[in-house]
Amino acid sequence: MANFEAYQEYQRIDDFEEDSPPGEEDLLVHVPESLRDSWHHIKNLDNFFTRIYHFHQKNGFACMMLSEFFELVQFLFVVTFTTFLFNCVEYDVLFANRAVNHTAHGQNPLDRNKVTLPDAILPGQQCTERIQENSWIIFLLIMAATFWVYRLIKVFCNILSYWEIRQFYIKALKIRMDELCNFTWQEVQGRLISLQREEQMCIHKKELTELDIYHRILRFKNYMVAMVNKSLLPVQLQLPLLGDVVFLTQGLKYNFELILFWGPGSLFQNKWNLHPKYKRASNRLELAQQLSRIILLLGLANLLLCPFILVWQVLYAFFSYTEVIRREPGSLGARRWSLYGRLYLRHFNELDHELHGRLGRGYKPVSKYMNSFTSPLLAVMAKNVAFFSGSVLAVLIALTVYDEDVLTVQHILTAITILGVVITITRSFIPDEHMVWCPEQLLQCVLAHIHYMPDHWKGNANKSETRDEMAQLFQYKAVFILEELLSPIVTPFVLIFLLRNKSLEIIDFFRNFTVEVLGVGDICSFAQMDIRRHGNPQWMSEGQTEASMYQQAENGKTELSLMHFTIKNPHWQPPQDSSVFISHLKTKVQQDAAGGPSTQLLLSEAPLCTSLLSNESTAAGPESLLASVLAHPVLTSSGLAGRDRRFIPPSTAASAAASVLASLSGSQLPGRTRTHGPPPANYPESPMYFSDRTVVDSVCVSSSQIRSQTSSVLHSEFASAEMSLHAIYMHEVHQQGSVPQRSSGQWQAPVPMRDLSTNTGAQHPVHTGSLSVPTPLQGWREEEEEEEEEEEINSGSPPRQDMGSSC
Repeated sequence: MANFEAYQEYQRIDDFEEDSPPGEEDLLVHVPESLRDSWHHIKNLDNFFTRIYHFHQKNGFACMMLSEFFELVQFLFVVTFTTFLFNCVEYDVLFANRAVNHTAHGQNPLDRNKVTLPDAILPGQQCTERIQENSWIIFLLIMAATFWVYRLIKVFCNILSYWEIRQFYIKALKIRMDELCNFTWQEVQGRLISLQREEQMCIHKKELTELDIYHRILRFKNYMVAMVNKSLLPVQLQLPLLGDVVFLTQGLKYNFELILFWGPGSLFQNKWNLHPKYKRASNRLELAQQLSRIILLLGLANLLLCPFILVWQVLYAFFSYTEVIRREPGSLGARRWSLYGRLYLRHFNELDHELHGRLGRGYKPVSKYMNSFTSPLLAVMAKNVAFFSGSVLAVLIALTVYDEDVLTVQHILTAITILGVVITITRSFIPDEHMVWCPEQLLQCVLAHIHYMPDHWKGNANKSETRDEMAQLFQYKAVFILEELLSPIVTPFVLIFLLRNKSLEIIDFFRNFTVEVLGVGDICSFAQMDIRRHGNPQWMSEGQTEASMYQQAENGKTELSLMHFTIKNPHWQPPQDSSVFISHLKTKVQQDAAGGPSTQLLLSEAPLCTSLLSNESTAAGPESLLASVLAHPVLTSSGLAGRDRRFIPPSTAASAAASVLASLSGSQLPGRTRTHGPPPANYPESPMYFSDRTVVDSVCVSSSQIRSQTSSVLHSEFASAEMSLHAIYMHEVHQQGSVPQRSSGQWQAPVPMRDLSTNTGAQHPVHTGSLSVPTPLQGWREEEEEEEEEEEINSGSPPRQDMGSSC
């Protein structure tokens, strides 16, 4: 009887064809009573973990639903207000081109010719008749209504699903909604991993790792990052007068994802499993022709929908940016990280908030680098245009102050507004007279945060070609708006004439670089950060990788991504090959640190270095560490004496970074555990670097109470600083050990995808979930989540700005 009661605690999982990996159809799973009716055996873990992540990043249920509600209201407002402006306003009366005679009884005769706002608005019946007479307006309104109803249904489904996520946070993760903002994502992720050990949400693995969760949330984004890294997507265009232009908009990216991942006829049969036919090389030509036809059909569909999408883009841009441009005309001259830049600079397995913070820290350094390039000819012209415009504007303002009736003169307000805009624009071309020209140091500051740059930028920071290539990653907001407006026109031609020619390479890429992982499904093999399969010998993995040049990730993407993920997730235990690489890097750092400057010397130079590389008068610990490493080679090469009046031998940024890393990573930071997990068997278990605690003792607060309150913040800041130091160090070592293979002004050439044997050792995927309904429009609205995050990055005000305005 006891055995029977024990057996009842187990339930046989229903045999879903898409849910049971081979060999596990008869798996019995213990289901605790507390989760039996809700969160056991979750079919679509990709969607589940993604919603958990978005729920945390968007600050809970109330904020998410309020945002969804106002999106519906905003779309409805744009459509109705535009229809009203086109059909219900009498513009001849509004512009006083036609007189209006007010003959109401008892009205002042002096006011009979004054035009009021109601005079220019047509009566409701007449307005309705004008709308009914225009068949095009009716057709557009029907399309808009259909799309709005679709969005309404989608919002209703989101309410139901995110309410379940809310209950999961409260009941399973034990996180109340009023405390959600106090939890970091790493803490939420830790509770998810602990819950898996206790409750078995995923039936195919007893334990989840941080990498499993990242793989499910970033499955398709890792593919996109890999395709940009291998120059597979046709985003670089050759234009007659403009030369090399990078063109990647939200609409074009939406179409790429629709074709490859989740649209009808896409390569994935569900959100986690590549269709089996794409894993076989025997019919690659046939599959390439099939994909080419799908791309052609989608390109023609975009061409047919181009007028409607273009109208929506123009209207949305007008309502979104007109007031901002009127209030701050210089905002068009501000810069933002381009969509291509976000993919080019993104690590494998880097979540949105991690990328957001990293690019936010690099905003001021890269802005200062870009602003350091000035044109003397434009500066002279701008000064004179600003002088003439300012003179006329001053006279108009003086006349207005003397007699306000001047404002009633026709177009006088228009003239004042235009002159103000011209002055604001011309001032952006006038350089700061106190600016110091130091492009190499500025570019090194930028590298500390963005972690990637082409080899030929080294030593060519003062070249206009380098600036132009940086501008492709860090574009003007005006260029962004123009590209989005042109996107409905350009996207069909990119799909039909460029992407179709890449069909065979795309088929080969997904076959060669897709692996099956137990409990996760099909993922991009680059996302495994496997040094042996995708390492680059020129990036400190020589002798540890078996990858051919076609299998190697470009620009050290595998090695830098591995270091970034390991530092951001200190509890993650890397596999054997990755641990060997990390241990090799540790040994190399120790060797270079032995011959480099002492940590005490670097810290003593921190105030001077910070003042040289930053506009801030003071800097916190991580900023001062980076400033010391970046400026120390400049100080030593200049022959300046140290604080003890003795000559300091010249050193490189690599040795300075190694010295700080040896102290920083060997210290016990607040809330920090061992950085790189357990080392391989042939290395003793120890912290990554052996050294003193000089760095941490010098920059951390001494009060234990303050330390406990700010431990998570300090850990995040020091982790970011540690990764910045690793990026500087690895780039320096790479430059020392290799000769740049690309000439200046050239981006990475496309690499042909061959039939590579990378699917060996594959494991079975998990089949869970269902497809989401695709959204028919491309434009900005479909990428609202990324746009909300980018606004903070591109405004230069992220949660914390390391290195402020360095250099």
